[in-house]
Amino acid sequence: MTALRDVGPDDLDAAAGLLDPETFRRVRHVVTENERVVQTVGILETAGPAAIGQLLDASHASMRDDFEISCPELDLAVEAARSAGAVGARMTGGGFGGSAVALTPAAAEHKVRAAVGRAFAAAGYGPPEIFSVRPAAGAMRLA
Repeated sequence: MTALRDVGPDDLDAAAGLLDPETFRRVRHVVTENERVVQTVGILETAGPAAIGQLLDASHASMRDDFEISCPELDLAVEAARSAGAVGARMTGGGFGGSAVALTPAAAEHKVRAAVGRAFAAAGYGPPEIFSVRPAAGAMRLA
């Protein structure tokens, strides 16, 4: 293998013996995140967005624990959203801050918003900025 992208989940046991613990955790995050992306594409094509919640949650846990780029505010937003009915949630953006995305059924949107707001207030954080988005086609070449 010549690049990290060539390492697959089946190669992680061998990588653990070659790398220091911190580097191994970073590698494990990248490898498992790549696998989650592939799985997400397949699930979206066959079962739809309501079925990807566990992958979103696993992605957040990996960013938090293996890549160590989350922060208490994002962890709280993810936890509160999930507890209030989000299908799945994860941090997004550059890490060490950024945003959380919560895949939420429309019927649970207000409950999730309120739960995140209450959790932030209880933790002594400022009010979070929460807004809704709808999925759209990704970036593409127009000309």
